Amino acid sequence: MMLQVVAFLLGLLYMGVSTYRIWVRHQKVPGPLFAAISNLPRLRWAWSGGAHHVHMQLHDRHGSLVRLGPNCISVGDPTEIHKIYGTGVSLKKSDFYKVLQPMSRGTVIQGLFNTQDDELHRAMKRPIASMYSMSNLVEFEPHVDTTIWLFLNKLDETATKHDQKAVDLGTWLQWFAFDVMGEITFSKRLGFLDEARDVDGIMGSIQRVFKYASGVGQIPWLDYIWAKNPLLRFLSESSSPIVAFALARARERANISEVEKTATCHNTKDFMARFLEAKAKNPAIPDWFVTAWATSNVLAGSDTTAIMMRAIVYFLIKHPSSLAKLMKELSQAHREGRLSDIVTWKESRSLPYLDACVKEAGRLHPVIGLPLERVVLKGGVELCGQQFEEGTIVGMNPWVVHRNKEVFGDDSDQFVPERWLCDRDRRVKMERCLLTFGAGRRTCLGKNISYLEITS
Repeated sequence: MMLQVVAFLLGLLYMGVSTYRIWVRHQKVPGPLFAAISNLPRLRWAWSGGAHHVHMQLHDRHGSLVRLGPNCISVGDPTEIHKIYGTGVSLKKSDFYKVLQPMSRGTVIQGLFNTQDDELHRAMKRPIASMYSMSNLVEFEPHVDTTIWLFLNKLDETATKHDQKAVDLGTWLQWFAFDVMGEITFSKRLGFLDEARDVDGIMGSIQRVFKYASGVGQIPWLDYIWAKNPLLRFLSESSSPIVAFALARARERANISEVEKTATCHNTKDFMARFLEAKAKNPAIPDWFVTAWATSNVLAGSDTTAIMMRAIVYFLIKHPSSLAKLMKELSQAHREGRLSDIVTWKESRSLPYLDACVKEAGRLHPVIGLPLERVVLKGGVELCGQQFEEGTIVGMNPWVVHRNKEVFGDDSDQFVPERWLCDRDRRVKMERCLLTFGAGRRTCLGKNISYLEITS
């Protein structure tokens, strides 16, 4: 009994000394008092869904550097983006991203967004990177168009059938984004628009994953007690609905004959076909890469795009003058014969005010509301005039960075698309300070898919 008491006391002493050393290391960085000794405050902020508002308030109060946790520093100065996320920088993603890795039958599935392993990221990205170039993605426009027509018809049908003067456009936009990703990835819509519901609970499961990860990701070791507990992993036979859907489609496509391919409605150049083609060219590619690629497409390409589209619509409705300017631009271009009924990517390039509205909505309401965490490597890094040692977690919250007045102007907290209709140098400067799709080597691979959907 005495030995247990001594061990317990030594454990407490070790924790106290470790906490004190970390506190001393970052004592010059301002922030909430409790956050200097515990990660519980940032877990609470994230779990509430309002962490982005808290972070903005803290940076307004304390400046460019804020201590969000004992070893977690939030950086708000956009000019430091290149030091944390730059192409030549090798700061690794923190353990927050492990929490975002889904499970399939007791096995963790890593993806392009959530893997911490840079070598694995390169290995996963190399065979498929060219597929996401805009020059390749425009080949998917006919398939996006069919889903757009279905979306418009379903809205009309719903309003007429139920004699409604209004519909929940936000929900329909989210269903649309999911079905587009199903169409271009698997040649099979997920069924959201057809059935006007969350099919198989896919949308709800993704929202639960992000809700869980946003909170637990602030104290990542909790994930090993809950979702990724080794005992639960051993006993579990379940998969997330998206992973299960991707696995089913991969098995279908891998087993289908060439004759059957011709007889079916599969797009022989959809993403699944291209993923399988990439694997066929290089047998060394593991089977699970195909699952991870397909899962990442839907996970990262549907919910995030839906958030962007909803933000654009929201801001335009809230600002009638901006909506009127956009409608004038679209009407004029249509009268001049420069637009199809469904606008192509090429045609959208001639619509500067549309582009400005998209950029401005993405700036004011970025998809990510938490810092994009990275871990400082050996040798440390200097940020905003302070040196941070190896092992320190640093990150930038897009909601904070995108409201920097020195870069975006004194009205940076307002929706003003006109700010993007400026001279080239100023526009390039602002674009370099956007984290809408991340930055550097780990920029979102599917950002062009989002733009293709949004501007159609």
